[in-house]
Amino acid sequence: MNSFEYLEVSVRLAPFSEEGAEVLMAELAELPFDSFVTEEPFLKAYIQTSEYRPSDVKVVLSGYDFVADFKAVPVQGQNWNKAWEDSFEPIVVDGIVTVKAKFNVDVPQTRYNIWIDPQMAFGTGYHHTTYMMMQRMLALGAARPSGSASRSSGLRGLSVVDMGCGTAILAILAAKMGARKVFAVDIDAVAARSAWGNCRWNKVGSRVETACGDASLLQMGTYDVLLANIHRNIILEDLPTYFRSLKRGGHLLLSGFYEADIPSITAAALALGLSPAGSSSREGWACLEFKK
Repeated sequence: MNSFEYLEVSVRLAPFSEEGAEVLMAELAELPFDSFVTEEPFLKAYIQTSEYRPSDVKVVLSGYDFVADFKAVPVQGQNWNKAWEDSFEPIVVDGIVTVKAKFNVDVPQTRYNIWIDPQMAFGTGYHHTTYMMMQRMLALGAARPSGSASRSSGLRGLSVVDMGCGTAILAILAAKMGARKVFAVDIDAVAARSAWGNCRWNKVGSRVETACGDASLLQMGTYDVLLANIHRNIILEDLPTYFRSLKRGGHLLLSGFYEADIPSITAAALALGLSPAGSSSREGWACLEFKK
């Protein structure tokens, strides 16, 4: 990799806040940025030089009055990776699930242990939303009624989609919980490659199919559980496709948006005929569950 293959775009927030940085991450993720690091008062975003369009970044940032300025500088790939690795912390969910990278140490073993290799640091998702999605997956498995085909605990025997999979954390957890087949999809080729490698590293590659593409790929089948930890606008646009892709009685778990977005997403889901099945929030972020 040559030193100028990537750019570091530093966005200065005034005043700085974690919430403001996360809002900008969600917005900039719509452009081809690969990863983000927060170093107060900056949000640093990384993108391939060939993909960088200053005018696009300016349009996104102009909508926020807490953005003071931004600048782009070339960086070496190894420095970029190291910066992200230093910022990554393991995720431990209710003492049941642990998500960790190879450089994390002194992390306790839990029932489900997920290892990821960030490589080019493509996003592991916002920790709050990833955490809530995993919580609801665990609760969904625990709530499955006895005396049915779903007698076993977890998601055993079910078909699951991880839409916007990123590094495939949720797909890997679904497989480890016993899902019969998991389809992990991301529109970004870097993410799809990362997902493929992480699934094999976690020894679930035979049950997780990874693909690069958008929600149109879901039309190839129907599924018992659909997971989408994505930006609000994408969820609203793709919700009809999610609905068509769910089996009757299937569950849709959504996150990647704020509590303020709950009414609009709920209204869209109800209009399609989905029934609310639960909700949770964490540090202003929200997670919704619906049933078909």
